[in-house]
Amino acid sequence: MRADDERDYIQYVQSRIIALRRTAFRLCGDWHHAHDLVQSALILLYRHWRQAAAAESLDPYVRKILVNVYLEEQRRWWARKVRPRPEISAPPEPGVAAAHEGLDLRAALNRLSAGQRAVIVLRYWEGLDVNETASALGCSPGTVKSQTSYAIAALRRLLPNYVSERLEVK
Repeated sequence: MRADDERDYIQYVQSRIIALRRTAFRLCGDWHHAHDLVQSALILLYRHWRQAAAAESLDPYVRKILVNVYLEEQRRWWARKVRPRPEISAPPEPGVAAAHEGLDLRAALNRLSAGQRAVIVLRYWEGLDVNETASALGCSPGTVKSQTSYAIAALRRLLPNYVSERLEVK
């Protein structure tokens, strides 16, 4: 890599590393695993920097690399056999419900398929629209819509009282 390309790469990584780690954590649910995902994505970005720098917008390009690294890893046999999945806890006492909601939501997200989790993270946490999510995942907008629907239905089954309890508090 040329010196000016490497300087641009380093500047980009330094400015976006926190956001990339946050996205990776939302995808996988574990900070150590998120760090590994980001490192793998940055290696790919480094190898393809000229192509990435020539892209219309660099952030969506890198996001797509990160999501693809996550999805590819989830397809490997050891990801399904070795990684434990947290259990959703029993409903807590009324006064401590808020403390457990985030943990239960993360546990429920971990129980979704990798594709459904990626759709939920990109659409609702990253704030992408359907077309941007489809571009990041390399699929059609219709697939994003159906996967979003399936994922929300699964979350409702896994957390049946989550929304109703939150509405009653207000």
